[in-house]
Amino acid sequence: MELADFDFDLPDELVAQNPPAARGGSRLLVMHRASGAVEHSSFIRLGEYLRGGDLLVLNNTKVFPARLLGHRVPSGGAVECLLIRRLPAPVFDGGSFWDALMHPGQKLNVGARVVFERAGERLHGEVIARHFHGRRTVRLWSEEHVDVDSAIDRIGHIPLPPYIKRADRPADRDRYQTVYARDRGAVAAPTAGLHFTTELLETLAARGVERIEVTLHVGYGTFKPIRVERIEEHVVDPESFIVAADAAAALTRARRERRRIIAVGTTTVRVLESVTVGEGDRIEAQEGQTDLFIRPGHQFRLVDGMMTNFHLPRSSLLVLVAAFAGRDRILAAYREAIALGYRFYSYGDAMAIL
Repeated sequence: MELADFDFDLPDELVAQNPPAARGGSRLLVMHRASGAVEHSSFIRLGEYLRGGDLLVLNNTKVFPARLLGHRVPSGGAVECLLIRRLPAPVFDGGSFWDALMHPGQKLNVGARVVFERAGERLHGEVIARHFHGRRTVRLWSEEHVDVDSAIDRIGHIPLPPYIKRADRPADRDRYQTVYARDRGAVAAPTAGLHFTTELLETLAARGVERIEVTLHVGYGTFKPIRVERIEEHVVDPESFIVAADAAAALTRARRERRRIIAVGTTTVRVLESVTVGEGDRIEAQEGQTDLFIRPGHQFRLVDGMMTNFHLPRSSLLVLVAAFAGRDRILAAYREAIALGYRFYSYGDAMAIL
């Protein structure tokens, strides 16, 4: 298929720059997958569209403040660094190696030194290797021998997506994080989960909706543009995931009992569609990496329903949603949402495909 098949026009004013005043205060577009029929509701009424026995699957990854601001040494020129993932390299004197995006990329060659500072805290960095599209391997350390992760937590900024045209604020440390975030390692939030409140999750549980958690550490690939015209040629960056034994057992039971498995977010969909399904519909507990690119023609094995936000045109996430619900139906629903003033992207409104 052509990338142009996943394009649409979106007014700039519908790109949400801030979260709703209260968590869970978003609108909800509900698409019935069997018929394609669309309803308009609010997220707090989600329980009206789920039923007892449904298995809700959440991604419990936790965003860390992966955006570092600093300067080159000795020139003093401004530097921005987005940490993508820690590399499995030996730790040295409390330091660590990272895959990162750095700007200005053309000036940061191998051997370049940088310093990141904030509120009296310092991290030193050195470019170890240069890659394509601004990617670098960088080593980070503290001359005071402070733990690097602790220093990043104090110095770093929440890595808001590039379509949010403002600086991060202290409130983003809470609002750009799900209420069930536990496992640190993501550079972007699994944004479909941002709508859930603890109270709503408790209400759903009281109605018989079962809930489990998996982990996929969302990486830069979630923002990586498709740079080819034929989507089949696009490659998704690998991301780490974990499906623990209790989650695998719950998935196995739901599958055998023909109960609906509802994935909260495209990241959760990718985890569920990556796991091993053995004999007798047995789901295997596992830990690994997935580079699965879900596109039209994919045969969904585990996912019966999906919670998601509204995605960028020409993006891999839009392609995934179209694979699940149908390209024409999704684009028609997006046009309707635009006409009704729905808010798009990470801090925007929600969509349920059931």
